[in-house]
Amino acid sequence: MLEGKNINKTYQSGDIETTVLKNINFKINTGEFVAIMGPSGSGKSTLMNIIGCLDTPTSGQYLIDNQDVSTFSDDELAELRTKKIGFVFQAFNLLPRATVLRNVTLPLIYADIEKEEREAKAKKALTDSAFPEKFWLHHSNQLSGGMMQRVAIARALVNNPALILADEPTGNLDTKTGQMVLETFQKLHTEQGRTIVLITHERYIAEFAQRIIHIRDGEIIKDEKMNVKNNNFIVLK
Repeated sequence: MLEGKNINKTYQSGDIETTVLKNINFKINTGEFVAIMGPSGSGKSTLMNIIGCLDTPTSGQYLIDNQDVSTFSDDELAELRTKKIGFVFQAFNLLPRATVLRNVTLPLIYADIEKEEREAKAKKALTDSAFPEKFWLHHSNQLSGGMMQRVAIARALVNNPALILADEPTGNLDTKTGQMVLETFQKLHTEQGRTIVLITHERYIAEFAQRIIHIRDGEIIKDEKMNVKNNNFIVLK
């Protein structure tokens, strides 16, 4: 589904050229749950932006479903994001005075979907993200951090995207609440076959995925496969 071929990313500031990604190669298959893990400054955020079609490589190719999107125009990238990618961010990015249901329907409003269909899709997405129905009409600023993140997950699901891209989704949550959110991602993967790419700098968070791509100093240094046994992840490779 997703493939990077010899991706390089360089930023120019005056006479100074900074290379952030160096010869990145990866494949992520449909239905995989993959974590991209690295310390601050490792290049993981830049790689996330390329995977999410928020940025393009300086050189190399990035393919989604065998389409080379590296050469897409800004409008083509925006359309691809709308149709194929659901984003979950650390800061939730919800409208504070809007209800949970309205927050989730927003992407469908922009897509000109009729109200009845919008609400049906939003309710399904909230159910899939394990968000309690009794809070659907609450405003998002009345919710806990963990509940807000599950609303954000529902919003990411509402267009039925091929890829869910989660950027440090537990960064603003305590450990217990963060684990609940990560378990929601696991269920979306195991029960619905969702393709999920999770960006993190924490090992224990990355271990919720079935595979960890390690990045350091702009290079992939290790691709680690995981397995689940009695709800504990063990390293296979």
